[in-house]
Amino acid sequence: MTTTTTMTTIITLTTMNSKTEKILLGHGSGGKLSHELIDTLFARHFKNPILDQQSDSAIIPLVGSHMAYTTDSFVVDPLFFPGGNIGNLAVAGTVNDLAVSGAKPLYLSVGFIIEEGFSYSELEKIVISMAEDAKSAGVTIVTGDTKVVDKGKCDKVFINTSGIGVLNKIHTEISSGSKIKPGDKIIINGSIGDHGMSVMAARNELNIKTHITSDCACLNQLIADTLKISNNIKFMRDATRGGLGTVLSEIVTGSDYGIQVEEDNLVIHENVRGLCELLGFDPLYVANEGKVVLVVGREDADTVLDKIKESPFGKEASIIGEISEIHKGMAWLNTNVGGKRVIEMLSGQQLPRIC
Repeated sequence: MTTTTTMTTIITLTTMNSKTEKILLGHGSGGKLSHELIDTLFARHFKNPILDQQSDSAIIPLVGSHMAYTTDSFVVDPLFFPGGNIGNLAVAGTVNDLAVSGAKPLYLSVGFIIEEGFSYSELEKIVISMAEDAKSAGVTIVTGDTKVVDKGKCDKVFINTSGIGVLNKIHTEISSGSKIKPGDKIIINGSIGDHGMSVMAARNELNIKTHITSDCACLNQLIADTLKISNNIKFMRDATRGGLGTVLSEIVTGSDYGIQVEEDNLVIHENVRGLCELLGFDPLYVANEGKVVLVVGREDADTVLDKIKESPFGKEASIIGEISEIHKGMAWLNTNVGGKRVIEMLSGQQLPRIC
């Protein structure tokens, strides 16, 4: 089960210590509360060897190969934003979850929950964008489901997508990162924070005008190209909710190594940085929908970086840091003013309903 579980409904649950709590928006942030919810509720009751991997896609052994299987739900507000819509997110999010696990995405299912009275023409725009993205990514939407609920019981439309892919045996350990070691380099394929700030700016109540475009994109071809040229890619993860900071924190949690990241090597567009400062957000924890974080063996890092830069989705790629023998179990940012800062997992809710 991935750390991107989205739950915004107010319900009552019973935890392991029998305390009665309520689901908060922070439980869908991709940070600490999300991890606690997954560990104490979902992973506890759904426990099995495949789910226990807790990677972006479940790796399922088959005769002669392995299958990757993932699912995700999308409740973004607003439905349409610069650079995409909820349909683009649904396809890209699931395709990327498969791809970063080392798999070749093949098939998708699509489930719609639609509020009574929702515009047919807007629904058609969403469906068309999904069909176009699926075709471009080389995946097929093979099954689906539609439910219409009473007005007020759903906010316009929610979408669930599940995906199936296949992967070579040599890539089965990528999702676990079990081969990571000190000296490995950390690469990201471009700027951070674009998607989250694009969605925030599109919200009518903020009345903010800016030229920020979401980075929403299917990255499976970019990832496949890198896997062809290197068998030294140790880990991949798409930096969605919780942002880059949460991914870096996840990599080192409970490990015998640390991470050092150079702030000067992070690409943050000035309009994104400015809006983050205006609204009080940290770009490290702002969502992305077209960014993959890779841990690559030192000897192959430059080759992989050059290949990523050949993709239209990787022109701003950079090596942002490395796996370190110091700061074990912690990620550190070397700031551009000469200081150091701990990169912790996102705590609480930063950006509600951005995917």
